Amino acid sequence: MNELCVQAQDFLNTILSGAGFDLRVRADESQTGGCLLDIDGADASLLLNESGELLEALQHLLNQAFGRTLPKDERIICDVQGFRSTREAELRVMAKHAAERVRSTGLAFTFGPMNSNERRVIHLALAADEDLHTESIGEGFGRRLKVSLKNPPRS
Repeated sequence: MNELCVQAQDFLNTILSGAGFDLRVRADESQTGGCLLDIDGADASLLLNESGELLEALQHLLNQAFGRTLPKDERIICDVQGFRSTREAELRVMAKHAAERVRSTGLAFTFGPMNSNERRVIHLALAADEDLHTESIGEGFGRRLKVSLKNPPRS
């Protein structure tokens, strides 16, 4: 296992135990490159409140602290109780639904505000669809993802 993953695991374990959480972190190699930190324990549900806001914050902190030393397209991913894989599957279904809607109506579809990881999943899910264009629009926490036809029909 990558030494950086072990350092990130130890760092997060120190933070969580210091904050009094009953949580443990275990590092694994990520399937997509980088490092997967799997968090488990009696307080795991706290990380999932508000659509995983605390989980996102921990992941952001770790990527700021350790991410600069990872190879270019790799990052540290924090997960608890399979939340990430479940959410990614939901996002891929949402992307497919949006693509079908855009194709059938010819109108652009804009998702509600999403964090960068969620927008990335949808961008990647639709990347092979040559007739569609995806773009992130807006600023800060209000940033959204827009799906539209590359060559919309002329009226």
